Amino acid sequence: MATDMKKLKVAILGSGNIGTDLLVKSLRSPFLECTLFIGRHMDSPGIRKANNLGIRISDLGIDAISKDPDSCDLVFDATSAIDHKTHWDILDGLGKMVIDMTPSGIGEMCVPAINLEDCVNHRNVNMVTCGGQASIPMANIIGMVHPEVDRVEVVSSIASRSAGPATRVNMDEYIEITERGLKKFSSFKRAKAILILNPAQPSIDMQTTTFAIVPKPDMERLRPMVHTMVQKIQTYVPGYHLLVGPVIENGRIVVTIKVRGLGDYLPKYAGNLDIINCAAIATAEEYARKMTAG
Repeated sequence: MATDMKKLKVAILGSGNIGTDLLVKSLRSPFLECTLFIGRHMDSPGIRKANNLGIRISDLGIDAISKDPDSCDLVFDATSAIDHKTHWDILDGLGKMVIDMTPSGIGEMCVPAINLEDCVNHRNVNMVTCGGQASIPMANIIGMVHPEVDRVEVVSSIASRSAGPATRVNMDEYIEITERGLKKFSSFKRAKAILILNPAQPSIDMQTTTFAIVPKPDMERLRPMVHTMVQKIQTYVPGYHLLVGPVIENGRIVVTIKVRGLGDYLPKYAGNLDIINCAAIATAEEYARKMTAG
């Protein structure tokens, strides 16, 4: 039972949209205790929010953990792909478990609906991208049903207001890691990922469409497996919904997912925060279970 478990002490490195939303979600978890929230500026909105919530804060960046290694067992790195390379060298030396929220591609790729149990055997796991978390489970199912698949394309559209500075800086890495994840978790030989930052007002919900070119589609077998996967993801991402499909359109299998956020930090249109952060929280909770069992 959760009440009998020792909570896993977690630090959040990065006080932007992703880090602050993670903070709110971690406070709801019966398995996690946020013991340190770290940014670079004490006047940032994320740092101010954490302080108002009574969470220990720091503006020292990674040095906050180096100076107090006992402050946490696990670190969420919600900074940037470039910074994570430096951070991992330090955190690895300190023996910390790390959940990488950036598209650095350093750690073991983790999509909880597919490989959660294996991931917690690694000390550094990578949550791929928001588009990857939304599309890879669909690509995985399509690939299971159709071993001979030529190509998959994924188009994600998110509200521009939900994309912080780190997301914008990491656009190239986002594309590279999403495509790598699509190929890793499916039988696809080629993969293409596109991310659209939509400035429309009012802000749009996150939508991700997966297109797969399959020689002989087996829709009768595919449809129930897609629905089962959607239900599995909804156990940790409540706002994950099947919007279209799977259907055949112009010789391609098409599946569209909409993700509606919980509104923990940004409004509910920011499903891109929820899809990756809920996946990260589910992973951290699995680490906590393993720690208690072991």
